[in-house]
Amino acid sequence: MATPSSPFSFVEDLLNRVGSKLQPPAWAVHEIQHRAVLFLNHVLQQEPEAQQRLLRQQGRVVRFQWRAVTMDLVGTPAGLLDLAPAGAVPDLTLTVTETSPFSVARATLKGDKPAVRIVGDVQLAAEVNWLVDHVRWDVEDDLARLIGDVPAHTLGTAARRVAAALRQFAEGRPARGGGSASAE
Repeated sequence: MATPSSPFSFVEDLLNRVGSKLQPPAWAVHEIQHRAVLFLNHVLQQEPEAQQRLLRQQGRVVRFQWRAVTMDLVGTPAGLLDLAPAGAVPDLTLTVTETSPFSVARATLKGDKPAVRIVGDVQLAAEVNWLVDHVRWDVEDDLARLIGDVPAHTLGTAARRVAAALRQFAEGRPARGGGSASAE
């Protein structure tokens, strides 16, 4: 009898069995994808260099896949993203090869990228990689517009501490004494 590789293997197996049988309706998937595109464009609008790079890829279709989830995006004339029309042939397909959501989350918490199989245009893949490496959402700035600079900075500091603690946990290091996740 094989021993489970993770303490979450039972939960992961349960999620896989339930997830394979329960699929959201097409309209819900479409709405979630539209919201994701709106969010991505919000982040891209804060990075002029990213928009310039996307402008050069106007009309090119990138397909992102992970397990049963697929999303096709196309570069727009504004240097932003939109959902590709149904039936569009992708110029690039990026497939996350890790099937476990826990493994993907663990890698992300460590600051690593998940393993990806790349099929298609190498130059387009390089542009997507540049975007992934250089474009970041400035959560604190968006939050400051809603609640002010000082509360946003306070929440941002707390969130960074929580993220550092989660990163330590994901890497398997014991937490430092005193409850602080800051470096010594």
